[in-house]
Amino acid sequence: MLTSILTLIVDAIAGVLGGVLLLRFWMQVVRVRPPTSLGQFIFHLTDWLVRPLRRLLPGVGGYDWASLIAAILIIILAVAIDLAILSRFSAEFLTTMSLLRFFQWVFYGFMGLLILEAVFSWVNPHAPFAPFIRALNDPLLRPLRRVVPLVGSVDLSPLVALLLLQIALMLVTTVITSLA
Repeated sequence: MLTSILTLIVDAIAGVLGGVLLLRFWMQVVRVRPPTSLGQFIFHLTDWLVRPLRRLLPGVGGYDWASLIAAILIIILAVAIDLAILSRFSAEFLTTMSLLRFFQWVFYGFMGLLILEAVFSWVNPHAPFAPFIRALNDPLLRPLRRVVPLVGSVDLSPLVALLLLQIALMLVTTVITSLA
């Protein structure tokens, strides 16, 4: 039971930190500024890791590669600690599990953003965070909105995007686990 508690703590801390680092990278890709309070939280939580990495990895192509690499490093560290706690440490298993966890975080992050946008659209479409979430989801939903028609006045593209993300996650998980 103690191992389960320790892995839960490691995964929770890594999940929050890694998720915020991936969000920081995605904000740079989409070129959207977060609301002030959220931006302060994101930058205060991650600057200790991103700033030193920026000296080694400057932004190429206008992207914040240091945030992405930092998220990957957090994933590798968390998986290594989990495997050490479970006494199953091997380099091959570390690589496989880190790669799998990276894709899980990316896909679940996109799914979470889509769910947030749906909740905002139902509860309060004019909430301060709603335009920010909408801008983060726009690159995913714009191509689908060209294909998926409105049903009445209901946009089903977020539902289609959720299904496609789940299918993609299943495919990626199958491919990664079959390589191990």
